[in-house]
Amino acid sequence: MEFGSNVTVVEPCNLYECKIGDSSFIGPFVEIQSKVVVGNHCRVQSHTFICSNVTLGNYCFIGHGVTFTNDLFRKGSPSAEENDWLPTIIENNVSIGSGVTLLPVKIIEGCVIGAGSVVTKNLKIKGIYAGNPAKLIRKL
Repeated sequence: MEFGSNVTVVEPCNLYECKIGDSSFIGPFVEIQSKVVVGNHCRVQSHTFICSNVTLGNYCFIGHGVTFTNDLFRKGSPSAEENDWLPTIIENNVSIGSGVTLLPVKIIEGCVIGAGSVVTKNLKIKGIYAGNPAKLIRKL
């Protein structure tokens, strides 16, 4: 694990071979797996699961109970092969509401994802997204 300066981690947490940037906050009951990079000034709220191959930009907010995925179960079951796991890239200043589920996607800078949404595709337009699947509600 690699921590920047002024990082706050509220235990209990499971953190594995990840990088947490300066002045970031990790709430209790969070799991962050290997090959995850959390940028500077991020806030990850309680009960969130961040799987391998996720990159969070700077100034991101991740609400309570957010679930990131990296395996699309292409063979009908989970893959133990890391080569099958796909990346998720969250650019700077993204806010993700509580209870959101994200498939392996890229979300551009400045997006807001409404609580309970399911993000199944890349979000290429800066805006507010909500629903299952998440759709653009309003451009920002």
